[in-house]
Amino acid sequence: MSNNSTSSDISLHYNVTQAQIDNFNLSTHLIDLLWNEPFYSRILRSLTNIETDEIPTAGVLCKDNDIKMWWNKKFFASLTNQQIRGVLKHECLHLVFSHTTDRKRDPHKVWNYATDLAINCLINVNELPDFCLRPGKPLPVLKSEDLAKMNANAIAAYYKLSKQIETFPLNKTSEYYFEKLLEDNNIEELENELGDGNEMLIQFDDHEGWDKLSNEERDYFKHKIKEIVKSAANEASKNGWGSISSELRKELSNIFSNVLDWKSLLQRFCSYSTSNERQSSIKRLNRKYPNIHAGIKKDYTPTIAVYIDESGSVNNEDLEKIYSELNSLSKRTNFYLYKFDTAVNEESSFLWKKGKRFNAQRNLTGGTCFNAPTKHALSNKNKFDGYVIITDGYAAKPNISLGLKRCYIITPGGSLQFEKDTKDILITMK
Repeated sequence: MSNNSTSSDISLHYNVTQAQIDNFNLSTHLIDLLWNEPFYSRILRSLTNIETDEIPTAGVLCKDNDIKMWWNKKFFASLTNQQIRGVLKHECLHLVFSHTTDRKRDPHKVWNYATDLAINCLINVNELPDFCLRPGKPLPVLKSEDLAKMNANAIAAYYKLSKQIETFPLNKTSEYYFEKLLEDNNIEELENELGDGNEMLIQFDDHEGWDKLSNEERDYFKHKIKEIVKSAANEASKNGWGSISSELRKELSNIFSNVLDWKSLLQRFCSYSTSNERQSSIKRLNRKYPNIHAGIKKDYTPTIAVYIDESGSVNNEDLEKIYSELNSLSKRTNFYLYKFDTAVNEESSFLWKKGKRFNAQRNLTGGTCFNAPTKHALSNKNKFDGYVIITDGYAAKPNISLGLKRCYIITPGGSLQFEKDTKDILITMK
């Protein structure tokens, strides 16, 4: 949905009163999901929820090393309890099926319609707002206040789309619905007519910004979301699947059939967190103005800190695996290496430069305190852009890592003994 719609339009369109808005509390509905929908609840607990008037309804977006769910209080206050549950499920399913990280297809508004059609098949029709897109279901008859805002072409396009969607079968993929929508020779006209200002009639969530990620960010978030969904599936297998159908469970199983490569994820985290500085250099030709202006040279600075847990519970075999992979990682990037148990050992720290090899020697054997590397990294914010804690996970939860990316890598057989903070990354060695 476009951000050009206004909150006042939403309030008027749904006939929501100020009292309903004032009394609305999203936490009540999140608690309800916690008890009845463990899978969806686990995903939502991993997101940063932001109440805003900047978008008229709701939407999920990957941005600033975080996955956010934006929601408009006026919109939610206008819905029934069932519809609120359906909207929350809808946002989770956008993440499950990687719609926030896969590139949009053109025409992008038609692709948005297609993703909503596929997702809404998985949600009970009673949990969806009346105006949403669902295969086999016509769009609602336009109200007088809607007709007053639309020209004749927009009205015709709306009912044309309604008739088309009414013929669609349920439970097909986004790609299927996309191709079916494109069979209409006037689809571009339909897209233009149902563009900014009218999309509220057929979409209840915001899709803006999905295509703004760089390839590096897209890859990073794709794996982060996959870990979140995998964790949600594990939790649901213990506490119940709620309304998740057997078909969706099979699809989730297929999503995780390819085990995530922890080595690749570590490399991506370090690559994503590495900054670069551009400076002019007479040794490089300027592509646009050769021999006139100096070219640009990129200096990649070491910004990652890696903290190795050398407490007594981490065995030597796991440490050998860790150092072996760090040797491989050093071929791609520079990083600072520190060892810790209950404190960070500054004496053993060093800068591991690209291409250099390091012979590991154990220095520590004490207990484990994750606050030690966290405090050390945060005290060096001006030096690091992110840090990795490699551990078996057996220690208490540390303080939140404010303003600095943190990644836990858990050794084989280990387990993080607490629920990580939303912005943290969790990678398990296989």
